[in-house]
Amino acid sequence: MSEASADIRAEVAVIGAGIGGLAAAVRLAAAGADVALIEAQGYPGGKMRTLPSPAGPVDAGPTVLTMTPVFEALFAAAGARLADHVTLIPQPILARHWWPDGATLDLFPDTQASAHAIGTGFGATAAREFLAFDARMAQALAAFEAPMMLSPRPAPMAAARAMATRPGLWPLMAPGRSLAALLKAHFTDPRLRQLFGRYSTYVGGTPAHSPAVLGLIWRAEAAGVWAVKGGMHALAQALAGLFQTLGGRLYLNAPVAGLDIASGALTGLRLADGRRVSCRQAVFNGDPAALVAGLMGEDARRAIRPAATEPRALSARVWTFAAEATGAPLTHHNLFFADTEAAEFSPLARGQTPAEPTVYICAQDRKTGPANGPERFQFILNAPALAQGAAPDPSEAATCLTQTFTRLSRFGLRFSPQPTTDALTLPHHFAALFPGSRGALYGRSPHGALAPFLRPTARTKVKGLYLAGGGAHPGAGVPMAALSGANAAQAVLQDRISRSMSARTAMPGGISTRSATTAPARSR
Repeated sequence: MSEASADIRAEVAVIGAGIGGLAAAVRLAAAGADVALIEAQGYPGGKMRTLPSPAGPVDAGPTVLTMTPVFEALFAAAGARLADHVTLIPQPILARHWWPDGATLDLFPDTQASAHAIGTGFGATAAREFLAFDARMAQALAAFEAPMMLSPRPAPMAAARAMATRPGLWPLMAPGRSLAALLKAHFTDPRLRQLFGRYSTYVGGTPAHSPAVLGLIWRAEAAGVWAVKGGMHALAQALAGLFQTLGGRLYLNAPVAGLDIASGALTGLRLADGRRVSCRQAVFNGDPAALVAGLMGEDARRAIRPAATEPRALSARVWTFAAEATGAPLTHHNLFFADTEAAEFSPLARGQTPAEPTVYICAQDRKTGPANGPERFQFILNAPALAQGAAPDPSEAATCLTQTFTRLSRFGLRFSPQPTTDALTLPHHFAALFPGSRGALYGRSPHGALAPFLRPTARTKVKGLYLAGGGAHPGAGVPMAALSGANAAQAVLQDRISRSMSARTAMPGGISTRSATTAPARSR
């Protein structure tokens, strides 16, 4: 039987080479397990993908790295160093913000520098309000990080104990207290409420419906933002190469058609090309909603509760292209705000696309300063996930083209050449790329006080089946997905019987990486 058609045997299969799957696969291989990493696309990375442009590959997913200790720990688990595999470029400006009234604001990974900028642009009262908010969110992050983010499952009692000595944090856990309400209590300037309300979108929510505790995302970002040399996809390639160096096997262009389950336990996988993967344990690094929808087989439906995947988080409209930009001094990260917070978030709350959106712009080639000539851009505009059974709107792309570039021209920003709709990825494209997701990029919605406790954790109701990725605890975002992979790997290893934990090939300081095979994304 040829290699292409041969069945696969492994101790553990990891389905999907997104960051959660890569993190799980690396940790499992480093622990000595025989791991097959199976990816439907022709490249590792999942949402951390690139698309082609005349100026080179453009990041079409996450744009920066935060919480770098998570990745230092991941590489260290394999006896390696993060700095030896990827080059991180610290960003002196977290983001540059632009409002329709002409106001601009840079924020920095230094609290006093940010306070000074806010005071200069918005007044002394705004600066004092920011310092109070920043201090409170720093306390919140310290209280919630261990029991809610770093724990394999949410530990609300431990979080409550951590809060007990900080009474100022209790309102963050009050039922019905939203991020919008928290920001209204902290900031008198609506522009600053609009700015910090944006952090709810990092996990697919809107500020009026997301719990107040999500304000701590600001502090996670304020601790530092790093760009990756070669783009974020370089991190995925480095992890894939590290996994292979550890003896793991990476199978690209190998979509999984279903899970084989007998008597409530996993017995293997079936690939779309007819091959079978024999294994007793598997980590599913897809949207957990795919299991509930029966896309992995009827027996897999019972793996998690439907409430763990509904309602859906936000999707996005994403532009990726190369052009020359004129009219505004862009930095690496830029936000051009809607006229008001309500103009963007009220339609999204109704499941509608905003007519006057906020536009996030990543100027990918400005990691180290201004760019000359054509440069690579990624725009992200929030959009609702698809309704169940909804058909694509044939006019959506043309409407988005007009809305996006007409809005940016009001800020004086123009691009030459202006891209066509071929450079646009819409929610229904994401739905096709990530089965079961309905285009939602962050899994389950963060809306509601109980949302942090409703996401599925690593273990499922099917023996031998585990979850990793942004749809599982601790949630969306690159560091969170990597932590979910650590949780899945830990659960797999704990459930193994008489298994040696010694790595087969990991040698501290002696690992070199091989780049995994990559290919451009499917044509949209």
